[in-house]
Amino acid sequence: MNNKLQKYFPLLVLIGIVLNATGLTNPILEPDGTLYATIAKHMALTNDWINLFGDNHDWLDKPHFPFWVTAASYKAFGINSFAYKFPGFVFWLIGLRFTYLLALRMYNKETAQAAVLVYLVALHTVIANFDVRAEPYLTTLTIASIYYFYREYKERKWQFLLAAAFFAGCAVMTKGIFALLTIGGGFVIYWIVTKQWKEFVNLRWYILVALTGIFILPELYCLYAQFDAHPEKMVFGQTGVSGVKFFFWDSQFGRFFNTGPIKGSGDPSFFLHTMLWAFLPWSLFFYMAIFKLIRERKQNTGKERWIIYGSAGLTFILFSLSSFQLPHYIIIFFPQCAIIAADYLLSVYASVNARLKKIVHIILLVLLFVGAVLVVMLAVFTQTSLTYLCIILAGIVLIIAIFFWSKASLLNSFFMAYAFGFLLYPFLNFFFYPMLFKYQSGMQAAEWIKQNGVPGKLAMYKEFSHAFEFYSAGEPTWIYDTADMHKHIITEGSMIVYMNKTDSDSLAQSGFVVKSLKHFDYFRISMLTGSFLNPSTRNSAVTKMEVAEISRKE
Repeated sequence: MNNKLQKYFPLLVLIGIVLNATGLTNPILEPDGTLYATIAKHMALTNDWINLFGDNHDWLDKPHFPFWVTAASYKAFGINSFAYKFPGFVFWLIGLRFTYLLALRMYNKETAQAAVLVYLVALHTVIANFDVRAEPYLTTLTIASIYYFYREYKERKWQFLLAAAFFAGCAVMTKGIFALLTIGGGFVIYWIVTKQWKEFVNLRWYILVALTGIFILPELYCLYAQFDAHPEKMVFGQTGVSGVKFFFWDSQFGRFFNTGPIKGSGDPSFFLHTMLWAFLPWSLFFYMAIFKLIRERKQNTGKERWIIYGSAGLTFILFSLSSFQLPHYIIIFFPQCAIIAADYLLSVYASVNARLKKIVHIILLVLLFVGAVLVVMLAVFTQTSLTYLCIILAGIVLIIAIFFWSKASLLNSFFMAYAFGFLLYPFLNFFFYPMLFKYQSGMQAAEWIKQNGVPGKLAMYKEFSHAFEFYSAGEPTWIYDTADMHKHIITEGSMIVYMNKTDSDSLAQSGFVVKSLKHFDYFRISMLTGSFLNPSTRNSAVTKMEVAEISRKE
């Protein structure tokens, strides 16, 4: 046992949790985060826990579980950014615990501690706690199911079988049945490698599948009630759409084969290079661990680590072959990646290979330097508030790294990795993104309306901002064209409308009375460009939005 790691483990865990919690202070990022937030908002406002309603229509894409949890959070804390993000953060904390427990049972205490420390500061972990979607829920539910699956495999106790099925069912009700591949795939690989053919006819695993099916019955009921029982509903541009079929086939296999209503264009190498940045500062060590496993596969034939490698590997391959790919998908197997990277780092520092230790140390030092340079460049280039403070902090951290952490050791490696996180993550969440959110104009417009007590029925005209929808009091009306506008103005008399400035001018020419109340600059800050980040060219990159009072001419 590494006594120094043991000594500093609680402190580093606390730092890692605080770094991830910095994302709770920011608003919800468009487009996906605010879409999911509005779906749960509608559920909470209407007390309709069966039907998912988003984009102003019956919504059939993701399953219910995250929306149930989020809507319950709204009931407890009110409808706000914190209430949306907090349950995901709590789930993530629970996932940390299950990562530790699984690594402890499968490896040892030192590996378990190191895995938690790796998982805590991986870049996309922090991003996921800032830009909350379904992944914090899914990741925790899958690693929890794997943990209880493993305990059932080793101890043969029914309570573990039941727990594994429960968490698997919740995982399926979060993202679909492909979650079962991540949960059970590693065990299948391990049984094949170790020739445990009897496990494939073990009745307990078929009972596990049956129990999982029972636990997903609430999801199936909701889908049937909303869609299958109402074939007249228009979904994906057609009627007669089965929600149950979509759940089992189109949302999973349809995306994989690109035959479903939601299509994409996959690249087999996409997640190879995504992993390089998403798992920083550990990504190179993860790939080095994979290379080591392949090189020493004969020595590792009987080891249970194949459960971890198999789970991560099969999921990685599935995502890489899929026709629908997004960077945040890989978060689902970050606990496995953390265990793999931690085991590799421990093996490096337990070896007599001083050169390899030095290489690991240099990689982390270089990453720390790059992180410091990135913070300074972004602070200066974007003219972020407290730019000089960011520069001074970056300099201090680099000096500490050079003079105090120059010796290649396991603990110093973690210190440098956490220094990387200490520099980058608070900068992003406290300085960089708060500046960017000034250009999430839907949110800014909704907050301005509330702060100034602007009276009137709220609406969006042509520009349908989920941020405006979420941050507004109540649920704004969606208005699609001038005919639709006429209909609503006749009913309401006047409306407070969020829209593009060009549409405002068009409405004035169409016979409406347009009283401009406030202008806002909009940019899709989830897809940054150099022209937007550069203050000298930013004005040309933004779209001019407006809040106006629309009424009829007498």
